[in-house]
Amino acid sequence: MPLRLRYPAALLALPLAVSAQTVQPGVRTDTIECARRATTYQLFIPDSGRALPAILLLHGAGGEPNDVMQPWLKLARKKGIVLAAPVLPLERSYEAVAPKVFRCVMEDVRRRTAVDSTRIYLFGYSMGGYLALGAGLIESEYFAGIMVYANGLHEDFYPLVDKAVRRLPVALYGGLQDQVYPIQGERRTHDYLMNHGFTIRYRELDAQDHSYWPSADWINSDAWGWISTRRPEP
Repeated sequence: MPLRLRYPAALLALPLAVSAQTVQPGVRTDTIECARRATTYQLFIPDSGRALPAILLLHGAGGEPNDVMQPWLKLARKKGIVLAAPVLPLERSYEAVAPKVFRCVMEDVRRRTAVDSTRIYLFGYSMGGYLALGAGLIESEYFAGIMVYANGLHEDFYPLVDKAVRRLPVALYGGLQDQVYPIQGERRTHDYLMNHGFTIRYRELDAQDHSYWPSADWINSDAWGWISTRRPEP
């Protein structure tokens, strides 16, 4: 079924403070054709001789891959995690193909480096969180877990919850001062998924608004520390 974006207009004009920062050493850019469209993505591969876990990072509306790539680099270098962050066009038509594109990007990553195919995760901020939840439900046999900050499960996705082949673990975070996506959205998502048998890590951040970066180090460390020890349930 098509995925429908439903965001407040304020989100589309939200300033993204780290967009102007330079791409960090060790991060490369690749392009692949997925679902009949060219998709450019940033890629970070740690030095390792073994198959590593990987995270597909999804940025917010109007943002760019570096917005989510940069905050994850420190942890990825320390823990040995492959990171891939595609450009997400702000187009309604993208919603229907997004899960296929995400899987296509990760398959391209797997051609470039050794990835543990049982440990491919999603992380999304804002619009990226919305898309991460949709892709995790539709491609639940491919991905191993979902991490989200500042978004939740829209009611359009409710039918997908029961259709998901596996119940992926979900780490969900929201700011109590978020005026763009109020905390009630995360609370509804938590309750709905819990009532449908999903394992959830849920945290509300007291002084946090919609911006991800002020608490990114803590969110990433907490989410990864929890989700990396969980496995999907049938």
